[in-house]
Amino acid sequence: MSVLFAILFYLATLFFVVGLLSRIAIYARTPAPLKIPTTPAPTTGGGVVLRMAREVVFFESLFKANLWIWSMGWLFHASLALVLMRHLRYFTEPVWGWVALIQPFGLYAGITMLLGLCGLWVRRIFVERIRYISTPSDHLWLVLLIGIAGSGLLMQFVLHTDVIAVKSFFTGWLGFDIGQLPADPVLLLHLSLVIALLALFPVSKLLHAPGVFFSPTRNQTDNPREHRHLSGWGSKMESEN
Repeated sequence: MSVLFAILFYLATLFFVVGLLSRIAIYARTPAPLKIPTTPAPTTGGGVVLRMAREVVFFESLFKANLWIWSMGWLFHASLALVLMRHLRYFTEPVWGWVALIQPFGLYAGITMLLGLCGLWVRRIFVERIRYISTPSDHLWLVLLIGIAGSGLLMQFVLHTDVIAVKSFFTGWLGFDIGQLPADPVLLLHLSLVIALLALFPVSKLLHAPGVFFSPTRNQTDNPREHRHLSGWGSKMESEN
């Protein structure tokens, strides 16, 4: 079983990295045919960087559009970031100082992460206009993430697992030295769901995470009068003529 999970994690990580990089390469090669920044838009490169930072960290456009959705979405994403940083303790020896410092905060971030996910799922079920455009995959992704968060909290507060053995397994896994993984059912469920998330991430709607950096409505400057905008094929055709 330990060997099986180690192999599955190797494959899922490979799919995740290769798939994510290939998608990012496609995004980077896709030209923007028009100058279409959402106004009011910055007119300088520095302004674009600041705007992207506000969008990525604070979800600025969502905040302006709907406070309830923003609160649930931001709660989930901020909690997820803290939970992921907390999990670095399973891959480092000795544990980095700042990772040790955030352990108590990361623990309770798992609870707020689950609350945020449940709020987003309630929105998809009970808000009519959102329910109308929701597909089965939208619900399945939320179920997958809720399963990961719920099983993690279950191990933390109810059915404890041997975290020392788990850390030993993953530190060995990083060095291609496969150790013994505890056979706790909840742990195996948690890891199975994480493997599914890693493997399917590059072909899912979750690609909005890197995709936001390539959105022309966000990453363009509002300077059409100062500089003529040409797409990739437009520049090629102009040079040929």
